[in-house]
Amino acid sequence: MAKIAILERKCTGCGLCAKNCPFSAIDMKDGRPDLNAACKVCGICVKSCPEKAIVKLETKVDSVDKTKWKDILVFAEAHGGRLHPVSLELIGKAKELAGPVGFAVKAVLVGSNVSAFAEELRHYGVSEVAVYDDEALSYFRADAYAACVEDYIKFAHPSVVLVGATSLGRSLAPRLATRFHTGLTADCTKLELRENTDLVQIRPAFGGNIMAQIITTNTRPQFATVRYKVMNTPVRSEEAAGTILNRKLPKGVSESKVSCVSVEPVPPKKSISDAEILVVGGRGLQKEADLEMVKELAALLGGDWATSRPLVEKGWATNDRQIGLSGRTVRPRLIITCGVSGAIQFTACMNGSDHIVAINTDENAPIFQVAHVAIVGDLYEILPRLIRQLKEEQA
Repeated sequence: MAKIAILERKCTGCGLCAKNCPFSAIDMKDGRPDLNAACKVCGICVKSCPEKAIVKLETKVDSVDKTKWKDILVFAEAHGGRLHPVSLELIGKAKELAGPVGFAVKAVLVGSNVSAFAEELRHYGVSEVAVYDDEALSYFRADAYAACVEDYIKFAHPSVVLVGATSLGRSLAPRLATRFHTGLTADCTKLELRENTDLVQIRPAFGGNIMAQIITTNTRPQFATVRYKVMNTPVRSEEAAGTILNRKLPKGVSESKVSCVSVEPVPPKKSISDAEILVVGGRGLQKEADLEMVKELAALLGGDWATSRPLVEKGWATNDRQIGLSGRTVRPRLIITCGVSGAIQFTACMNGSDHIVAINTDENAPIFQVAHVAIVGDLYEILPRLIRQLKEEQA
């Protein structure tokens, strides 16, 4: 790790460091520079100081003994009377990662009346399912759930912990990472495991302009959250395998200071993430009324419709219709994009679709790099013809 230090005996208070800092991370107080929390340790202040009064210090970080941390743990989310499908997707990915390095795949269940879900998980190839089943866990309390998962991590010492990027998982994962003073990478789109057991966590960064590879080299466990529909669901085996380990609640969970006042169930809502066929409108649409073509084609195909981010920003559609990092991740059998350029923020959340058909006037559009069928043409000519032909065939 690195940090910036100021040598007061050399500093003249010229203020050049504060003027040159691109992050406004240096405040001048009483004629002397003072670092604030915005410092990124970029070193520009070191180069700009004429008196060499600012230095960049490299500190050695003690590395954990990686041999003491083995296996991959999946937090299996069981909430609202169902096992979230992302849990099975994570188990499938965990098995893929674990094989080459000889790791086992384990799962942890937290909640009330979740024993049936533990039995179901045994059909997906986990070696052990740790269960924290108690009435005190009947509703989600971040501190109580974190205490339970922390208890099992300290018992099992997994090298990797995978959590679904659901509303519950996004609240739980950072609390766990903080408790173990380790790293967490959110919304990963790809995971790889090196021979030395370092998890390569890949996700779009800097507004989607690059795909960052993030590695936690000195601490364990390694935490990552993954969105629903990013990974493949494993095939369910008829035979159950693995063991179920019933765990006692950690001390203090029942005395949590958080209490549930009331529960207001959210009415079930259709999600584009569950659609088998999707037709997507993008920036190429000239006016809001033109979305009707997209909706009509989706209806004729028996599917649903969605949009890219620019149309949501224009107010033509709501966020639950958006595909992308700030929207939904989808994995339909067929997706047809109409006038979508294919920025990485979009493609990272739909490139796992079985069949991708892209329509765009620009033959160099990035969307064609992931498309199985590329149609270079005007959507205002192609969509009406498709709609007309489908109506004729259905008639």
